[in-house]
Amino acid sequence: MFVPAGEGPNRPGRDIKVSADPLANRLLADLPRPDFDLLRSHLTVGPFAQGAVLAEAGDEIDQIYFPLSGMISLLVSLKEGKAIETGMIGRNGVFGASAAFGLHKSRVRAIVQISMIAVTIAASQLRRAADNSKALQQLCIKHNEVLLSQARVTAACNALHMIEARFCRWLLQTSEVSGTKTIMLTQEFLAEMLGVRRTSVTEVATKLQSAGLISYSRGVINVLDLHGLRERSCECFETLQEQEAI
Repeated sequence: MFVPAGEGPNRPGRDIKVSADPLANRLLADLPRPDFDLLRSHLTVGPFAQGAVLAEAGDEIDQIYFPLSGMISLLVSLKEGKAIETGMIGRNGVFGASAAFGLHKSRVRAIVQISMIAVTIAASQLRRAADNSKALQQLCIKHNEVLLSQARVTAACNALHMIEARFCRWLLQTSEVSGTKTIMLTQEFLAEMLGVRRTSVTEVATKLQSAGLISYSRGVINVLDLHGLRERSCECFETLQEQEAI
């Protein structure tokens, strides 16, 4: 069985070398240099521990986050207290980009799911830069479309596909977004992300471990066989990759 992870921030996996260079974020790296220079002097870099809440639904967004490592989960919370994941943001994305176009309230709860290093900028500074940068405006619009697409595909996946296929899709997506094959989280949290019972997660994880696709202990999942996970995943992982590339 899973055992809750220990106290303290989740360490980034060994798969990637964590950089403090803002250009380690793919969106910032894709900006033309003159447009990036509009942001440069206003950027700060810092660590964020696993479980840190960046925004609650209804909060006005005053800080924008460009991850360099790790991952942000976007959650929709229900009145009964449960929540389900609708999107993931890693080193190829940004949280809070809509604030570039004016005061903006978050529609979701944003938490750090895998501890991260991130570049941050005040929403007011992002707006000033966007006023003078067509490329930055287009970046923010495109990424909002990516997140909307993620939410649509995830909703369809959760409604139509079996738990094992969804679990594999989630592991593949998390590994791709965060850049690590080592994922630290509790069984309860993963069950909540997938909208399933804890016992269902245990059954599927045990099956995947027996097949040599993952290993897990003490709240840590190690992805061992990406190809094997792809074979057991639904088509939603490839759909998400294709739509992000558009």
